Amino acid sequence: MSVATEMFGTMVFSDEVMKKRLPEETYLKLKRTMRGGHKLDPQVAGVVAEAMKEWAVEKGATHYTHWFQPMTGITAEKHEAFLRTNKEGGAILEFSGKELIQGESDASSFPSGGLRATFEARGYTAWDPNSYAFIKDGVLCIPTAFCSYGGEALDKKTPLLRSMEALNRQALRILRLFGHADVQTTCVNCGPEQEYFLIDAEILNQRRDLMYTGRTLFGAKPPKGQELEDHYYGVIKPRVAAFMKEVNEELWKLGITAKTEHNEVAPAQHELAPIYNVVNIAADHNQLTMEIMKKVAQKHGMVCLLHEKPFAGVNGSGKHNNWSLSTDTGVNLLEPGDTPAENAQFLLFLCAVIQAVDDYQEMLRISVASAGNDNRLGGNEAPPAIMSVFLGEELTDVLKAIDSDSPVNPKEKTLLRVGVHTLPRFPRDTTDRNRTSPFAFTGNKFEFRSPGAPMSVSGCNIVLNTAVAESLRQYADRLEAAQDFESELHQLIREVIQAHKRIIFNGNGYGAEWISEAENRGLSCLPTTADCIPRYVTPENVRLFETHKVFSEAEMRARSSIMAENYCKVLHIEAVTMLEMADRDILPAVSKFCGELQKRTERRGSRYERETLKELDQLLDEGYDARCNLARSLEMVNGGVDEAAAFLYRDSVLPAMRWLRAVADTMETKMPGSEWPFPTYGDMLFSVK
Repeated sequence: MSVATEMFGTMVFSDEVMKKRLPEETYLKLKRTMRGGHKLDPQVAGVVAEAMKEWAVEKGATHYTHWFQPMTGITAEKHEAFLRTNKEGGAILEFSGKELIQGESDASSFPSGGLRATFEARGYTAWDPNSYAFIKDGVLCIPTAFCSYGGEALDKKTPLLRSMEALNRQALRILRLFGHADVQTTCVNCGPEQEYFLIDAEILNQRRDLMYTGRTLFGAKPPKGQELEDHYYGVIKPRVAAFMKEVNEELWKLGITAKTEHNEVAPAQHELAPIYNVVNIAADHNQLTMEIMKKVAQKHGMVCLLHEKPFAGVNGSGKHNNWSLSTDTGVNLLEPGDTPAENAQFLLFLCAVIQAVDDYQEMLRISVASAGNDNRLGGNEAPPAIMSVFLGEELTDVLKAIDSDSPVNPKEKTLLRVGVHTLPRFPRDTTDRNRTSPFAFTGNKFEFRSPGAPMSVSGCNIVLNTAVAESLRQYADRLEAAQDFESELHQLIREVIQAHKRIIFNGNGYGAEWISEAENRGLSCLPTTADCIPRYVTPENVRLFETHKVFSEAEMRARSSIMAENYCKVLHIEAVTMLEMADRDILPAVSKFCGELQKRTERRGSRYERETLKELDQLLDEGYDARCNLARSLEMVNGGVDEAAAFLYRDSVLPAMRWLRAVADTMETKMPGSEWPFPTYGDMLFSVK
C-alpha cells in the first residue's frame, strides 16, 4: 500500500468510518437522509454525534466547530470544547445531536447586504450531512449552512444546495421521458483547477501592497517575465516540490483528491487540480485547499498569493470550473458517445447548457465579478468579460446540420502521426481545445475559465445549475404535453439551436475583433464589476431564482449590495495603500536621491547626473500631482459603498491609481536599485530558488 492510499481520508468521518462506528439501522437512516429522501431523525443525530466525538477524540481533537462559508468569500469557524463538568466538578467530554445539527453565530457581524441589522444578531448554522466532517488542526469541523433568524441564506453553501435540488428535479423529469425509471437522482460534478503564486516570505514584510491587498500596486516590468515561456510545465524547483508534497499529504488526509500539479505560465506561478467530486463537496474541498496552501507555504518560508492579478505584465491566476452532470446509475449526461448526432438525450442536455449560457450570460458574468478579477478578465491570459460557448468543430457541425435539417457527416478519428516511427500512434481527438473561451466543451464536460483564483466555486455553480434547470424545465413542460415525443423532441432541439447559436464561438476569444463581433451578435459585455452590479437584480434574474427557489428577491438584493460594498472597500484599501506607499516611501526616496544628485552636479556636473536629475525632478512633480489627484478622487467618493460609489471608483479612483502607478514605475527605472524602497518585480518573481 502506498503512502498516499494509507493517509487518504484518515482525518475524515467518512462513509467507511460511519459503517464501522454506527449501528446498522442508524447508518441506513443517515444514508437515506443524505440521499435526500428523509428528514434527519434527532435520535439518529444523537447516535452520530457520539460516534463522531469518540472518533475525533481518538484522533486528538479537543474542540468542534460548525465550519461554514459566509459571504466574505472565505470560511468561518467558532471552536467549542467537548469539555464539560459533572456534578462532582470533574471533567467529562460531551457532544450532543443538537450540537451536531445546529449552531448559532452572530449574523450581524458577517456581510448580510441589509438582511440583518446590527441589533439583529441571531443566525444559525445547520449541518450538511452530505459533506463529511473532518479534523483540522485538532478541531472537528462540521460543514454547515449559515442562515439568518428569518431563514435567509447568509452563505455560499445554502443556495448551492438549493440549486443542486432545482437541477435534479428538472433533470429527472427529462430522464423519465427518455425511459430511465431506474435513475433516482442526478449529480452535479465539479473539478476546480487552482492557480497560485509562490514568493519568498521575506519579501512580504517589505511590500505593504502585498500585505494589505494581496497584489502589487507598484512595480516596473523586469527584463525577463514570461516571454520565453520556459516556466510553463518546467522542472519544479526543489523548494516548490517540497511545498507541493506537503500540500498533497495534508489534502489527502482530508480526503481531497489532489491529482495534478505543475508550473504555470508566469514565473512563480503554479497550479493544482483535483479529481471531480459532487459540487458542494468540491466547493468545500477547494476552500480547504486554498487555506492549506497558505499554511504550508508559510512553513516552507514562502507566501502563497491567490489574488487574480498579483503582478502586472504577467499572467494572473484563475480557477477553472469543470462542470458536468451525471446520474446515480453512472451515466454522464454530457457524454456524446461515438455518434453524438444520433444521441438525442445528449443533444438535449447539451442544448440546455447552451441555452442557459445564452439566456443568463449576464448572471454568469456577474458570478465571477470582483475588483481583483477585473484586472485579469480580457487580457491575453483569461477569457474576455463576454460569455460565449466553445463546442469544437465536430459538435458545431452536428448542430449546424440539425439547424439546416441536412445530413450529418460525422468525422472519423484519425491516427496522430508525428513522423517518428518509434513513437506510438494514437487516435487524435476530432476537436482541438480552445483556452481563450470562457465556457468550453472539453469532451464530456464544460470548463468555465472565468472565475478568479480566490473565488468560491459556489457562486458560478449556483448560477449555472439554476440556469440549466430553467432550460430543462421548459423542455420538460413541452415534451410532457407532446402527442408525438420523437417528433417534438427533434423540433425542440432544432429550435433551441436556431435561437441560441449566437452564443457559440469557436474562434480566438482574445482577439479584439471578437468584441465587435459579439456586439453584432447582441451578446452582453460587462467589462467591470461596477457594470455588473446594476444588472444583478433584473426582473428576469429574479424570476429565474425565485422560480426554482434558489434565491428570494431579498436575498438577491442583499448579494448585489454585498458585491458593491466589497468592490468599493477593496478599491478603497488599494488606493489608501498606494497613497501611504507614495507618501512614506516612494516620493521621499526619490526626493532624497535627487538631493544627492544635486550635490554631485554642483561638484562635478556629469551629463548622467544632470539628465537623471532633470528627469527625476519632473517625475517627482508629476508623482506628487498624481498622488494629490488620487487623494481628491477618494474624497469625492466620501466613503460610499453603494452602486453609485462603485461607478465613482471605476471612473475616478481607478484612473488616478493608474496614473500614480505609471509615474512611480517610471521613477523605479531611473533609480539605483539600492535606493528603491521595495523589492522589485525581478526580486519577487524569481525569489524562490
